[in-house]
Amino acid sequence: MRQVVGRKVVVLGLARSGLAVARLLHQEGARVLGSDLKPMEALGQEARDLRDLGVEIETGEHSDRALAGADFVVVSPGIPGDVPILAKARRAGMPVYSELEVASWWVRAPLVAVTGSNGKTTTTTLMGRIFQRAGWRCQVAGNIGFPLSASVRSVPKGGVIVVETSSFQLERIETFRPQVGVILNITPDHLDRHGSMEAYVKTKARLLMNQKASDTTILNWDDPRTAALEAESPGRVVPYSIQQEVGGGVFVRGGRVISQLGETEEIILEAKEVGIPGPHNLSNSLAAVATAQIMGVNLSVCAEELADFKGIEHRLELVRVLEGVKYVNDSKATNVDAVKQALLTFTEPILLIAGGRDKNGDFQQLQALIRRRVRILLLLGEARGKMRAAWGDLVDTILVKDLEEAVHAARSRAAPGDCVLLSPACASFDMFRDFEHRGQVFKEVVQRLGQQKIRGSSCP
Repeated sequence: MRQVVGRKVVVLGLARSGLAVARLLHQEGARVLGSDLKPMEALGQEARDLRDLGVEIETGEHSDRALAGADFVVVSPGIPGDVPILAKARRAGMPVYSELEVASWWVRAPLVAVTGSNGKTTTTTLMGRIFQRAGWRCQVAGNIGFPLSASVRSVPKGGVIVVETSSFQLERIETFRPQVGVILNITPDHLDRHGSMEAYVKTKARLLMNQKASDTTILNWDDPRTAALEAESPGRVVPYSIQQEVGGGVFVRGGRVISQLGETEEIILEAKEVGIPGPHNLSNSLAAVATAQIMGVNLSVCAEELADFKGIEHRLELVRVLEGVKYVNDSKATNVDAVKQALLTFTEPILLIAGGRDKNGDFQQLQALIRRRVRILLLLGEARGKMRAAWGDLVDTILVKDLEEAVHAARSRAAPGDCVLLSPACASFDMFRDFEHRGQVFKEVVQRLGQQKIRGSSCP
C-alpha cells in the first residue's frame, strides 16, 4: 500500500474510473483534485457528491494550477499521453499512474487479470460466474465498466477479483501484479494510439512484468504473438489451445474439452455443449477453465457454467428473429479481428453493418471472408469510404447515413435464412458515446421493426 495521507493527487478525467479512484484516494487521506474538460453539469451527481466531501473539482480545462504542489497524477485511460498537462507533469518528474495501478495498492484478495485484443469482457464475465458458482466471494472489475477502485474494499483475502485490463490501463502501471495473468490474443488494435504493432504487444506484455515465480501466466497457444510471451513470464506458464494438444494445459481433442492441469487428464465437457457460439468463444472458455482450475475450482463447476453461460450484451447478441431473419448485435467488435471472429461464427448469408471511427485497421485482411460470408455490406460513419475501397468490389455495397437507415435498408433486402449483423470493426465515437450506446440504438431500432413502414437506403 502506498502512503498517500496528506499528499496531493491530481485525477485527470472524471468518468467512472476517475470518480472511483478520486473517492478511494480521498477515503485514504489524500488531498485530491479532480480535473475534467467537461462542465460540472455534464459530470453528474457523483462528481457533485465528491465535491461536497471536500474533493476539489476543476472543470472545463486541465489547468497548470492543478499540478501545483502535486505528488502524482492518476490519468483516465481515454486520455492520450501527448496532452499538454501530462507533458508538463513528466517534465516536472511527477509520476503518472493509471487507476488500475493505484487501486491495486489496496487490494487484499488475489488478482486474476485478463487482457487481449478481443474477448476480454466475455472471458472476464465467464470467469467471475464460475467463481461465484463455486461459492467464492468474487468481484469482476476493471475495463468491464466497474472500476477496480470501487472493488478493493469489498472483497476479502479469501475471495478473488477478476480484472479486465486494457492496453490503455497497462501503459501506466508500475507495481500492479496479478497472481494469475491471462493473455487471450494480440491482433492489430488501437494502432492510432500505440503507433506500431510492436509497441502494442509490449504494452500488453506489461501485464506480466511484476509477476513472481509463484504466479501463473495463461497464454493462448493458437495465437503466435501471445504464445511468444512465454519468455516474458517469471512464473508458471499454462497454455491452452483449440487447435492442438498442449501438455500441461487445456485443449480440445476429439470434440471434447480436456485438462491436463491436474495429476490426471480430465474430460470437462463436449465442445458442442459450450453455451457461447463460435471458435473464438470456445478458446475463451478454455482460458476461463484454466484460470478456475489453477485457483482451485472443481472442474464439474466449470463444466456446468460453460454449458449455461450464453454470452453478454453487445457481443454476438441475438436481438430477435423477424420473418426468418436473425438480427445480431456485435457492437463490441471494434477491430478487424473481432469482425473476423463474428463472420466465422455464422453459417447464414450475412448482411453486414460496419463502420465508425477508424483505429488504423487493415480492412483488406477481411476480403476473403467478406467475399465468402457476406451477401450485402451496409457501411456508415467516418470509415465507410476506406471500407468501401477495401471491400466494395467484392459484394453489393450500400452507404448509409446512420444506424437506423442501415437497419431499415438491411430489412428491405434480407431474405428468410439471412443474418443482419452489426459488427463495426471501428470505434463508435464519431456517432455514439461508446460501443454500448451504439449497440443499444441498434437493438431499439431492430425491436421497432414491424411497427414501421420499411424504408430503403437513400444515402449515396
